[in-house]
Amino acid sequence: MSTSQRQSGRRAWRLAAVLLPVGLVAALGVGYVDGHGVHGAPGPVTGDFVDIADVPPMGPQNRFGPDASTGVMTVDCGRNENAHRNADNVIASPAVSGGAHHMHDYVGNLATDAFATDQSLAAAETTCVNGDRSTYYWPVLRLLNGDEPGSADMPHNRGTILQPASVLISFRGNPASKVIPMPRFLRAVIGDAKALTNGLDNAARVHWTCSGMLDRQTNRYPRCPDGHRVVRVFDFPSCWDGRRNDSPNHRDHLVFPAGNGVCPTNSFAVPQLRIEVDYDVPSDAEYAIDTFPDQQRSPITDHSDFINVMTDEQMAHVVAVVNNGRIG
Repeated sequence: MSTSQRQSGRRAWRLAAVLLPVGLVAALGVGYVDGHGVHGAPGPVTGDFVDIADVPPMGPQNRFGPDASTGVMTVDCGRNENAHRNADNVIASPAVSGGAHHMHDYVGNLATDAFATDQSLAAAETTCVNGDRSTYYWPVLRLLNGDEPGSADMPHNRGTILQPASVLISFRGNPASKVIPMPRFLRAVIGDAKALTNGLDNAARVHWTCSGMLDRQTNRYPRCPDGHRVVRVFDFPSCWDGRRNDSPNHRDHLVFPAGNGVCPTNSFAVPQLRIEVDYDVPSDAEYAIDTFPDQQRSPITDHSDFINVMTDEQMAHVVAVVNNGRIG
């Protein structure tokens, strides 16, 4: 992307901020500023950060109906202690080495790369203590301290990679109904790695917050008080079309329910995946996720991907826990 295109994109975002109601602008975190990013790098910029104290708490969440599935099943897959990382995306860019143009952190399946197949994933080792071979991944987070330059093929993504302090993976129920099993090898994505240029339509369910303040959620990088971790929250869609494991845009086969939890016609509620990734970030530190070059390390481009490689027995256990209102 050229300098003029980047400046045009920034002007477009500022125009959007002018046209949107003030309250909505605050909620979306729109309002980027011109100029170079932190330390002269191509993003992030000052407007990409927000003091968490300035983010208003959320209101009441969905209430459960009489047929709700209220259980929660957690899966312990570690926090990428073995540094399984690559710049691939087997869902969006299969068989393309480095196709993501940014580095991903992985937990779960240890064979995940651009060339992984359903068969190789099913045969691989895993970091999950219950034997779940599913793959869970998201862009790495880096401290922008200048100590680690970007690689030759990703010079824009510089800084020291932070290992997550904790990763919480949970499968939740549906506020309106019981859930059915996910099919094995279901692909799921949340967020939009190109939201800076595509807009926020597919980025609304990815949030940033601070530990101990999870009711304050934003789509900007939060500045957390001392003693509080930076937290990324990925809430995946959970209404499956009943037919496909994937779709051309990787979204149409698995969509979000309505605000009351009801799935669209001809779709079925499956366990809803939530991933929370925590980091120990100094309160005054500059930091950013990896992005495509033209996305300028914007926080609104955060995203996560999932391939379900649980066995039928493992998924049946998840469904039983969720539908019976248990904590597992």
